[in-house]
Amino acid sequence: MVQAILATIKVGQRFLVASHEGPDGDAISSTLALTNALRELGKEVVAYNRDTIPEGFEFLPGADSLVHDLTGSKPFDAIFVLDAGELRRAGSHLRDLSPVLVNIDHHPHSEQFGSIHYVDEEASATGVLIYRILQAGQLPVSKAVAQCIYTAILSDTGSFRYSNANLEAFRVAGEMVELGVDPWEIAAGLYESQPEKRLRLLAPVLQTLTVSSCGRLASVSVTTEMMEQSGAGPEYTDGFVNYPRSIKGVEVGLFFRQVGPRSFKIGFRSKGVVDVGSLSRELGGGGHHNAAGAVMDGSMEEVRAAVFSRLAELLP
Repeated sequence: MVQAILATIKVGQRFLVASHEGPDGDAISSTLALTNALRELGKEVVAYNRDTIPEGFEFLPGADSLVHDLTGSKPFDAIFVLDAGELRRAGSHLRDLSPVLVNIDHHPHSEQFGSIHYVDEEASATGVLIYRILQAGQLPVSKAVAQCIYTAILSDTGSFRYSNANLEAFRVAGEMVELGVDPWEIAAGLYESQPEKRLRLLAPVLQTLTVSSCGRLASVSVTTEMMEQSGAGPEYTDGFVNYPRSIKGVEVGLFFRQVGPRSFKIGFRSKGVVDVGSLSRELGGGGHHNAAGAVMDGSMEEVRAAVFSRLAELLP
């Protein structure tokens, strides 16, 4: 698969690089890593995502070139769809823009869409897969590309705290440092540059903390009203799910974000005992064993009660 991807890069000139909606750090960072690498090879590249870039990732090289609308776009020689378990999460309309779709992902049960599938769920981040491709083709890795790959790994491993922080993650991160990446510069960009309105939104969100009677499930939630009052949109809520997950004794942390009058997006974070990826797929979503997401309809109380009840059944 890697050789097929390299062949596609060699013969093509005009590419689109896209990732899933509501992008996280790995989605954006891997998008920009591949975009920068292809541009440095002299290729014409458009970086695309339907949604805005997450707060805190604007410092990455190439972030200012990301587009959110492809109306009127000319066809591409190939489209790289990164970190998206299903094509619909990046945009089913992408099929109309190129006969060649390249699926690069590390999610389990990733949909087999497109012409080329490079999926490895053992990889800590999609950014690692981008590095493998560049390495296999002996393609140069500039500091700009290295910064994006390092950020993808740092973000998706929770700063090397999650179970996917494997040997390869540390090795590749170390190689990126050798290429000139300053770990403090990346960490400062991600964690030491929070906008004030994010914290003003976090304050009422923490007031919604709910812990199950057994003490092993916990959640926080945000409503559209909270976001309107703070002036902070959905992109400012990245990482909020980690607060309930961090409570001693909690096995699964949840974050409920209102996306409609009676619709909530659910972020799941497990410490390993519960496979939230499986539960998320049961609910029509997707993700990994320890990190997943889905959308459910109902009131906040109904959705939370239903999810807590199902999770209680899965606790040993």
